[in-house]
Amino acid sequence: MPASEIQLIIGAESRAGAAQFERVDPVTGQVATLAAAAGPDDAIAAVDAAKDAFPRWSAMGPNARRAALMKAADRLEAKAGDFVEAMMQEIGATEGWARFNLMLSASMVREAAGLTTQIGGEVIPSDKPGCIAMAIREPAGVVLSIAPWNAPIILATRAIAVPLACGNTVVLKASEQCPRTHGLIIQAFVEAGLDGGIVNLITNAPQDAAEVVGAMIDHPAVRRVNFTGSTAVGKIVAKRCAESLKPVLLELGGKAPLIVLEDADLDEAVKAAAFGAFMNQGQICMSTERIIVVDAVADAFAEKFQVKVGTMPVGDPREGKTPLGAVVDSHTVAHVRSLIEDALASGAWQLNGGDANGVLMPAHVIDGVTPQMKLFQDESFGPVVGIVRARDEAHAIELANDTEYGLSASVFTRDAARGLKVARQIQSGICHVNGPTVHDEAQMPFGGVKASGYGKFGGKAGIDSFTELRWITIETEPGHYPI
Repeated sequence: MPASEIQLIIGAESRAGAAQFERVDPVTGQVATLAAAAGPDDAIAAVDAAKDAFPRWSAMGPNARRAALMKAADRLEAKAGDFVEAMMQEIGATEGWARFNLMLSASMVREAAGLTTQIGGEVIPSDKPGCIAMAIREPAGVVLSIAPWNAPIILATRAIAVPLACGNTVVLKASEQCPRTHGLIIQAFVEAGLDGGIVNLITNAPQDAAEVVGAMIDHPAVRRVNFTGSTAVGKIVAKRCAESLKPVLLELGGKAPLIVLEDADLDEAVKAAAFGAFMNQGQICMSTERIIVVDAVADAFAEKFQVKVGTMPVGDPREGKTPLGAVVDSHTVAHVRSLIEDALASGAWQLNGGDANGVLMPAHVIDGVTPQMKLFQDESFGPVVGIVRARDEAHAIELANDTEYGLSASVFTRDAARGLKVARQIQSGICHVNGPTVHDEAQMPFGGVKASGYGKFGGKAGIDSFTELRWITIETEPGHYPI
């Protein structure tokens, strides 16, 4: 099958770019995509196009913006076959993961469409006679959205949908690992009428990322930046934004704990932990990375969990016969293997696992993990989970919080009040009682704390992130001044 070719989308035109870069299929080793390799000049042109389109899009009425976004959701769904093919070839995704991505992404766009009439303000009582004081929200301007590869349709769509609903224009900086997948999203929005610079696409070769992104962050027209990716890169983005005092929304790494208390329904906990740890081969920011089980039920849980994971084989995602597919590259395999070897050398023991066949790596369960091990502290972003044994509830909470990250978490107990009490003590932006750590809905405030970032995507919280709150007054009586 010939490689797909992706061009830049800048303003009203597609551009080939001065050069191209290759994205290789991690399973076959063949070139999956040839994408335009933007340089700083292309990046600046994309921001200029978004700046020029801003007056037109921001002045459009909320129902007109809603109609365009609803059409964009339809166009996304119409490209289902293309999205499945692109995700399989670019990141080794299973068809199920690709279709889930598309389903949630369309929902996110429709939820954003519904927000266009919810961008409200308020009248605030003033102490000054005859003064009408208002707080109003207005679009910020050009939004630079930087999206990753792991849930590529969800995370790129999330990065642009609410900003557009708020009246901003957008430049999407696609991931180097899935340029075709991200390109299809922008194509869908352009086909829906968000053209002429309202949405723009920049793809770049990996070695050019810093220069290209830096040029866009520094552009005076960029008024908001949102970045989803690693904590290490997020810090670089935040520092660059700070130089020009630009607000940035960061959704970064995670090390999600799933706590199992002694009164938990172990069968439910096992199902949620297996899903949370190994959905998309553990390559989700919310993935369950640490299962913290109190001693009283640790052996029983480990036995049940070992059996469950033993029913989850890995295989070629193109064949669609197994729940686990490929990881994104060989570096992931090496990283996960290093974490496992460190834990085993320090006294942990393996319940499930095996050798990888290229990028097809089986699910690994490592028991007896302690805070001194790298598997406890370092984000794996791959098909491995550690079981950590806690003395009691208080110790479980202490272990859950013993991490620099704080994105998602969960706790299992038959006592809902107890679960809520524990959830309130966990340092994370998201916590679920009797549910998996992997859970996302378009209308929810999504984001983390600590090294997992700051700011919120989703629902009305997203409006706060992508608008300017302004104070405006109208004087209705003659003024009286002391001078």
